[in-house]
Amino acid sequence: MQGILKDFAANENNPKWEEITKRRTVLYNQDGDMRTTFVRDYTRIINSSAYRRLRNKTQVFFSPQSDHICTRIEHVNHVESISYTIAKYLGLNTELTRAISVAHDLGHAPFGHKGEKFLSEISQRELGEAFWHERNGLWVVDKTELLEDYEKCRRNLDLTYAVRDGIVAHCGEVSDDGIIPRDEAVDLESSFTAPSVLQPFTYEGCVVKIADRISYIGRDINDAIDLGIFPREKIDAIQEELSEVLGEKMNNTVLLNRFVTDVCQNSSPERGIALSPAVKRAMDVVNKFNLENIYRCKRVEYSDNFFKLVINQIYELLSEAWKGEDTFEELNKIAVYYPKIIERFSSWLIGYTRFHGEEYKNDVIFDIEKEKDYKKAIITYISGMTDKFAIETYNDIISF
Repeated sequence: MQGILKDFAANENNPKWEEITKRRTVLYNQDGDMRTTFVRDYTRIINSSAYRRLRNKTQVFFSPQSDHICTRIEHVNHVESISYTIAKYLGLNTELTRAISVAHDLGHAPFGHKGEKFLSEISQRELGEAFWHERNGLWVVDKTELLEDYEKCRRNLDLTYAVRDGIVAHCGEVSDDGIIPRDEAVDLESSFTAPSVLQPFTYEGCVVKIADRISYIGRDINDAIDLGIFPREKIDAIQEELSEVLGEKMNNTVLLNRFVTDVCQNSSPERGIALSPAVKRAMDVVNKFNLENIYRCKRVEYSDNFFKLVINQIYELLSEAWKGEDTFEELNKIAVYYPKIIERFSSWLIGYTRFHGEEYKNDVIFDIEKEKDYKKAIITYISGMTDKFAIETYNDIISF
């Protein structure tokens, strides 16, 4: 039913409003700013460097020559579109779903989920903790992504609680019983100890969570066919199995329409953001097909060793420079051999230490006299790289 969740929308009538709109610090203002709270978050996100870098980060297929294969930035824009449609129909706050959508994958490493896997191996070994993109996304928007204010000082993004929550809670399975937001506004840094441990705090966050799944499930099939991963005829088997639910011709257009329409028709205060049993089963069947024929495809996996080599080599070079309080001095010595690499890393790193200049008004997050802090800084730095920049950095390391 249209507008069925309007009483639960993120607005001033919502009893959660104070928690939903809370920021970690008071955000600076300028006279005459006409933007609402979540529009302000949205514009801060799309003006960030982390958002722009998404256009050169792998979604599923690494560095395709075709301009028409989905990259990470197209994916977040697809999620924005889908979540807007669902939220608009259900009577929820579309400004909030837009902000969560464009920010939800800012924590992704280069080379997609494989890059995330290899960075996590390093993090587990060196820091004793896993690296996963949802928590890294929270780290990015809270700590590492900076924007200039009206006085040309660099500050943290300082987004609202609802957007930060939507980022760290966006992954996970879509339950047969629907997605219902949790009641408590928990501390996000300490409570999300692993992916998908809690549902989002808002209905808007729940919409983005299901829109994320809807956005890629059909698009990945189209991309796989366009790249010759498998012929279109490969999907005939599940097409026949799902014809009663999805119709006679299954493609991304059909899947998007069926899933979005079904969510709009079946969501309610009782079920939360939900699919009908038949369409939920169809989504699971298609997802299983993708898992077996795309995500575990040998052609997709062949590049894994290269990704691992690139990430580990960059980490190894930079980690060798740690010398406690003399680390920046040691980096300067290494710069004789790797000038571009070290200059870029050093200029980035100094902005998050006590050595930064007066133009920095952001949080100091690394004490490079502590080895674990320095290693965390390298992992953070690599996670922000695009595929292209990571490969260029690796090539600079091995070149003479």
